[in-house]
This record gives sequence, structure tokens and C-alpha cells, in this order.
Amino acid sequence: MTSRVAPSTARDAQHDAPPASCKVVLAQTVANSLLSEVQGSLKELGRSPLLVGFLANADPAARMYADWTAKTCKENGFEFQLREVDKEDLEEAILEANDDDSVDGIIVYFPVFGGGQDQYLQQITSVHKDVEGLSHKYLFNMYQNIRYLDPQTKAQKCLLPCTPLAIIKILEYIGVYNSILPYGNRLFGKTITIVNRSEIVGRPLAALLANDGANVYSVDITGVQQYTRGAGIKMKQHQVHDTDFNLEDVAPNSDVIITGVPTKNYKFPLKLVKDGAICINFSSEKNFDLAVKERASIYVPAIGKVTIVVLLRNLLVGIPSR
Repeated sequence: MTSRVAPSTARDAQHDAPPASCKVVLAQTVANSLLSEVQGSLKELGRSPLLVGFLANADPAARMYADWTAKTCKENGFEFQLREVDKEDLEEAILEANDDDSVDGIIVYFPVFGGGQDQYLQQITSVHKDVEGLSHKYLFNMYQNIRYLDPQTKAQKCLLPCTPLAIIKILEYIGVYNSILPYGNRLFGKTITIVNRSEIVGRPLAALLANDGANVYSVDITGVQQYTRGAGIKMKQHQVHDTDFNLEDVAPNSDVIITGVPTKNYKFPLKLVKDGAICINFSSEKNFDLAVKERASIYVPAIGKVTIVVLLRNLLVGIPSR
């Protein structure tokens, strides 16, 4: 005879079930933790710096980023101007802002043309007004693991690209970085998979995390690359190696999985998330199904609000060099 649980007992059992083990961390929570640093630097500066944003595309994600930037600037004592221009006029508009002493920082909402032409636009933005860390000087230092504009005086830190730096700030906030280890080695022992190798986010993020000691697998449609400072992280900077691995080989061994695939059709395979992994999505689309919370220990569904606070932080860091 099959026994049945009384309805009240069933309700009690459901009520007494252990809570979900996954912690969802919202971008606003991390952003709030960074705003005190930004407010302190702004008070020290003693004025409201002007950030100019250039929008020359119809990308909804770019428009959303611009709107968030405007809102965050207004709420935190920064001036912001959004200048909407035609693609063909963007180069001249950037050059004019370079020469305008009232402009403290410039951000261009990419993509505009795509490919090499966008890279050119990144390079004509004055290094002294580049708040995104995309100028050649900053990118060279980032990949070479040079952390200061002048390594001798260490007077000013190099700016880092906003979205990769936002992800780093999130990883610091949730405790992935081990503060007991020396600065620069604090990801030693961590394995991280990044599903994105764009020049704006995925590749610089892989380099930054590897330079901090992690073993990083960078995944895109062409295959998997490994970024590492070698056994015992003895190398000064990261090295990149092509591999014969695929996502199924590397993701199940990863402590952290970071996704940035800009399409509604992509969902990261839940079966490849190891129990207790940390999952972070920086795509404007949701790359993880909500079922990821059944396996992940920490899930960060979006990072946009952290990226904007990092943008303001970069603006303030760069002002002393002007």
C-alpha cells in the first residue's frame, strides 16, 4: 500500500526546505560600494567635471548605456553631455572635443563602423581625455602588465577599459580575489572561462585576469585560447596559447564563468557549470537561464551599473594628467 503525506505535513516539509544556495548579486549593490570612493575623489577635485558622450549608431544597448551614464552623472555631481552625430561627422566631433578645455572626458558608444575604423576612432581620442582606457598607451601597458603611466614615480595608475574593470571590481567585491596574496597575484589558483574574445571586452579581460594570476580560457567561435603566467605564475606578464580544447573541456573545471554573447539565441549550457561556480553575464542579453542558480554559488546577471561607476572613476583618475 502506498503511503501518502498529509497536506499539512507536506506544507511543513516545503516550508522547512533549506534555502537556495545561490546568491544573486545585483550590479547596483556593487556600484553602491564603489560610489563612496568616487564621491571622495570628486570632493577632493572641488568641481563638477564634464564628460561628453558621442552616439553615432542606432544600437539599443548603446542608447541604454548612454541613458544610464547621464542618470548616474546627474545623481553624483558630474556634468554630462550626449552629442548625437552622424557617423561621417564623428571624427571631426571627437577632434573638436579634444581641443575643448571645458571637456574633461570623452566616451564614444561603440560600435560605429566596426572593425579597424572603430579602432582608429579610439586612437584619435586624446589619451588625456580617454576615460575608457582604449588609447594605444593604455592598451599597450595593460597587455604588458605595466600598471602605472610612469612606473618609476607610480604617480598615476593606468586606466583600464571600463567593462573589464567593472568585472574585476565585481570579482573583488564577491571575494574571488584573495587579499592575503600580494597585489598582482591575487587570482593565483583560480580557473576562469570567458565566452567572448572581443577587442573591447573579452580579450582585455582575459589578459587582465591572467596578469593577476588566473588560468584563463578565452572562448569564441574560432576555438579556445589559454591565457596564463605559467606554472607558479612566475612570468611577469601573461602568455597566450592556442589549444585543441573546446568549451566542454574547460568550463566544468572553472571556478568562474563569464559570458558576453550578444544574441538572444545563446544560452550557456547548464550542464557545464560545476557545482559552486560563480557565473557572471556582461552581455545585454541573458546568456544564463535562471536554472543556473541550481548550480552556481553566486550569479551576477548584469554589470551595466558597475561599468558606469567605473567610467566616472576613470574620469577622475585621468584628470591629474591634464
